[in-house]
Parts: sequence; structure tokens; C-alpha cells
Amino acid sequence: MADRTTQGSIQGGADDGRVDGIRTFPFPVELSVGGVGMQVGPMGTGRTWHADAPLERVHRIDFHVVMLFDGGPVRHMVDFAEYEARAGDLLWIRPGQVHRFSPTSEYRGTVLTMQPGFLPRTTVEATGLYRYDLPPLLRPSEPRLAGLKAGLAQLQREYEDTETLPLSLHAAVLRHTLTAFLLRLAHLAASSADAGRQAESTFTLFRDAVEKGFATNHSVSAYADALGYSRRTLVRAVRAATGETPKGFIDKRVVLEAKRLLAHTDLPIGRVGAAIGFPDAANFSKFFQQHTEMTPAAFRAELR
Repeated sequence: MADRTTQGSIQGGADDGRVDGIRTFPFPVELSVGGVGMQVGPMGTGRTWHADAPLERVHRIDFHVVMLFDGGPVRHMVDFAEYEARAGDLLWIRPGQVHRFSPTSEYRGTVLTMQPGFLPRTTVEATGLYRYDLPPLLRPSEPRLAGLKAGLAQLQREYEDTETLPLSLHAAVLRHTLTAFLLRLAHLAASSADAGRQAESTFTLFRDAVEKGFATNHSVSAYADALGYSRRTLVRAVRAATGETPKGFIDKRVVLEAKRLLAHTDLPIGRVGAAIGFPDAANFSKFFQQHTEMTPAAFRAELR
């Protein structure tokens, strides 16, 4: 994925953590220039990975990855959806998402990785770093692409310059330069999505509640009651933002987590179901098959 300058950005280490039973590869600060919480550099062909998780296998990360492509097409899977990126496109993969590199695609361009805690909270909020409802694949217009390329090039120059400033100032300059780039990127991501989605506070509250509670709560009425909305208000808000029903939104999130657990762990099918709110294995299998047209066992076998 990247040459050795930036390889650590997408490389697990011996201290890989596990979250919800899924092996998660952390951001290796020790491999960054100066030990800062970000890396930026060219993508290359000399790809390596932790022995237990080749790049071509589905894996999960706990840091941000932004890839700006100089060539293509490149097929890349993010949260079990396939995306095709071409020259001038960007892919933004957020912490906790699963993804997989294509063994048949040549990755050329620039890759930026950043540790979640590298930027202050105000910057995180301003740049929408955790807007999981926004699309990973971004296709900027020529003027926007020029601005993003210039910002990324400046960020790379600052990242590689460890001689002209003491480390504390070097890190501060990197944060400011990174923030400028991310503000451009976040504006592109927000404008690429449905404009109504960003402004819909009712949907935003519902989305956040589902993210926290989907493993145990699949009830639209329960979410509506907890948020203080009528069921009808919630239905209108979710339809306006996503084009689907609240139940469909909840089910999609539950199915995604089931896929993650089936792909990443060796948990028995019954325990996967229990982890997302189905204590009865038969009910989980029926639910999963209704939404994917595959049994959980067949889905797991297809990925291995």
C-alpha cells in the first residue's frame, strides 16, 4: 500500500488490540517521523502487513486513512461495500471501519494517516472526523482537487521537515496544516452527501443513538421515546436524510456489525447473534439471510 516511509501507517504491530472480538490494528506512533500522531507520503507497490492480517484480507483499523489517487481504477472495499476509485478521487476510511485492499489494483498517489487523538476536540468537531454517514469515496471538482493537492503537498513538506523547528513547534505546525487540509476535505465530504442529511438534527440524534445502542435495541419506538420524538416525526426525519425507514436504518447497522464479526472472528454463529441482540441463533440466521440472501455460515466461508 505504501512505501516504507509511510508503511507504518497501515501496518499492525505486536500490540494489536481487540475491540468487540474484532482484531483492530492501531496507529504505530513509533514509526512516524518524530513520533507524531500522523504520517503522509507516497503510496507504493512494496506492500507489507502484519503476518496475521494480509492487506488483501478484511481488517479493521483504529485510525484515519485518506488516500488521494494519481491513477486507477482501484477497487477497494470499505465496510463490505465495493468502491472504484480513479485518478483524482479520494477514499476516507475512519476508525473502526473494516476494509480490504485489492490484490489486482495498483495503488498510486498519496496516503495520509492520523491518530484520532492527534487533533484537539474543536478541530475534530469542525472537520466532522466521525461522520460515518458520509461516503468514503469522494470525487472533487478540478478546483477543489487542486486545493486538496496543494494542502496535502504542504502537509507532506512540513511532515518531512524535522530540522527547522523544535519538535513541539513541528507538531503544532503539523496540526494547523493538517486542520486546513481536513477542513477542505470535510467540506467536500459534506457537500457530496445529501444536503438535508447534514442539517437534520433529528436524524443526527437518531443516528448517534443507534450507533450506541444497536447491539441491544432494535426498536424504532424505543429510540423515538428515548429521544423525545413521536414515531411519525422520526420516520419523516430518517426518510428525508437517508431515503429509508428508521427500521431499515437500524437493521442495516446491525447487519454491518454481524458481517464484521463473521469476517473478523471465529465466534460461533450463535455468539455472533447474541453480540448484536439475537439470543436465539435461529432468529439471527433468519434475520441475516433476509437482509443478505446468505446464511451467516455461507458469508463467513466466502471471505475465507
